[in-house]
Order: sequence, then C-alpha cells, then structure tokens
Amino acid sequence: MRSLTRIILTLTSVATLLIAFGDASQAQEVKLGFINDEKIKTSYTDWPRAQDQMNIEMKAWDDEAVSKQTELEELIQEYDKQKLILSEDKKREREAAIRVKREALDAFTRQVYGPGGSAERKQMELMEPLLERINTAIQLVAEEGDYDVVFTLQSALGYIKPTLDITDKVLEKLEKIE
Repeated sequence: MRSLTRIILTLTSVATLLIAFGDASQAQEVKLGFINDEKIKTSYTDWPRAQDQMNIEMKAWDDEAVSKQTELEELIQEYDKQKLILSEDKKREREAAIRVKREALDAFTRQVYGPGGSAERKQMELMEPLLERINTAIQLVAEEGDYDVVFTLQSALGYIKPTLDITDKVLEKLEKIE
C-alpha cells in the first residue's frame, strides 16, 4: 500500500511539474514508467550474490571487532580484580595497556565502519558495477519503449529523457532575476 502511495505521489508530482513548466501550445503526451527496486534486487541474480559477499566481509569485520572488544573487557576485568594489590607503577602500566587496547579498537572501528571506511568502500566496489548495469538496462528499455520518464520506487535509479531537461532555462531565468 505504501509503495502504491509513493508511486501515485511521484506521478502526480511529475505531472504537476510538466503542466506547470510546459508551454500549453507545445503540450505533448508524456510516457511514464516505473521500476520496483525491491523486485530488481530479488530477481537480478547478481544482486544477492554481491550481498552475500558483502555479508561475508561484514561477518569477518564484526568477528574481529568482537574479539578486540572481548580482549579489552578481559584486560579491564583483570585490572579491576588486581588493582588493590598492584604497585603504582604496575597500575600505570596496566592502565596504559588498557588505553592502547581501547585506542586500537576505536581505530579499527573507524577504519572499517567509519565514513569512507573499508565497509563503505567494499559496498561501493560490489554494488557500483551492478547499479551501472541496471541503469544501462533502464535507459535501453526507456529508449526502446519511447518512455520520457522512468521512476524507481526507492532508489536513485531511473531515466529522464534528455529533451525534458529544463536546467538551462532555469539558469537563464536566474540570470534575469539577479
């Protein structure tokens, strides 16, 4: 139901834009289409394979992070048990070791899960070629079927006939307004 609402809103928005910006004397029929992203993800055989590969990578990173976290927690627990009987030098030594472990865990987390990290780069490496192929297929279907606009339900995939681009007209108006 939510998808149908999204489709209706999208199509209504496009129709409104086309009516608002289109010159009545040049009115033309616009052929619209849409793509169900989820169906492509489940039916396009390369997508689940790439997702499985990503899941394997993520599992390895998650396991390593859990291992590092466990080591840190064990080190802290051991220190807490012994700190009453440790000399000041040994306390500082253990606290430094804990700090080093904590910093290593933080660095690993940033390196893998942070912005531009290993996980994000791997996701792009796996998905970018698929998205390019999907976009190419969308464009071919749009051109062969003489579609003016092809929307997707959830992603940035899609196609708009280049002749519908009014960017230059908007830029001209901006120059006149200023």
